[in-house]
Parts: sequence; C-alpha cells; structure tokens
Amino acid sequence: MAMQPRPMPMKGSIEAKDPFAAAPPGHSLTQDNSKWPWGRPPTDVDPEVVLDKVIRSVESPERKEEMMKLLMVGVSVEVIVEGILFQAFQDGRFTPDVGLLIKGPLAIVIADMAEEANVPYRFFENDDVFEENKMDDKTFFRMLKENNPNMFAYVQEQVNRAIRKGMGPKPPKEENFLNAEKGE
Repeated sequence: MAMQPRPMPMKGSIEAKDPFAAAPPGHSLTQDNSKWPWGRPPTDVDPEVVLDKVIRSVESPERKEEMMKLLMVGVSVEVIVEGILFQAFQDGRFTPDVGLLIKGPLAIVIADMAEEANVPYRFFENDDVFEENKMDDKTFFRMLKENNPNMFAYVQEQVNRAIRKGMGPKPPKEENFLNAEKGE
C-alpha cells in the first residue's frame, strides 16, 4: 500500500510552524537592548535623588487623587508602590536596585498621605503577611536542639531554674458556666 503524501499546511498557520525554528535559550542576551529605555543607562542612580523625584511625582494633585481612589477601593499601598517602581524602571529612570532601596520609604510616604486625607488603606496585599509561614514553638525548639545544642541546653536550664523557683506556668483555670457568672 503506497503512502499518500500529506497536504502542505497553509502558510502562516500553526501547523506550518517549524518547532525547531525557535530562538535558543539566552538568545535575548546577545541582542542590543539599547532600543529600550531600561537597556540604556538610567537617568538617576542616587536613591535619595530618585526618592525625592518620586515623592514629588506622587504628591501632584492628579496623582494623589488617583492614589487615594485606589486605596479607597482596596488596592494596597504595596501594590501601588510596586506599580510606580516598575513603570519608572521600564521608563529607564533608575535601576531595580535603586527601586528596592526606595520601596520602604515610598510606602511610608503614601501611607502618610492616606492618613492625612483620612482615607482607609491596606498596607500589605496579604492581610496575614506577618502570620504566614510562622514557626511554632515546637518547631523552634526542635530546630534549636538540632542546630545549636549549646543554646538549647542553656535555654532548657534557664526554664528549669525558673520552674524550681516557682515561676513556672500556672495550671489553666477550669472554665465552666459557673465561673463565667461570677466574673472570675
């Protein structure tokens, strides 16, 4: 039985694309990026100068009004700051490391602006930013014992000494409806 030749796919279609025609990894690193603003030297390199310029920019009446609206609808200060810094980097105004250096102070300035305007705001995108991945005491002491046995022995001795002096934890009070009525 003779094989029938497959019809040629239509030019420009997905089927006509050669899977081996893609650029190899790292190809973009061999190209001249100077056609992009972020590929040329930044406008400013001093974090203090950059921070002053960004603060003046966010304090302009139009920008301030837009930021207050964003904060009012629930956008966090963190997201606003990251957006400002990302756009300024893309525009070639400063490098990412300078952006990271001014991130904290800029967030404080924006939060202060919201406070002065009595605008409710969220500072972090995640409300439980300080609670997530929190280490419990059992894990802490297990890791302390494994990684720093001398410190573990010292802490253990201090706790035992406090217990011998009567400063140990008190047994929990029995809770029942009778205690609740007495106000105990």
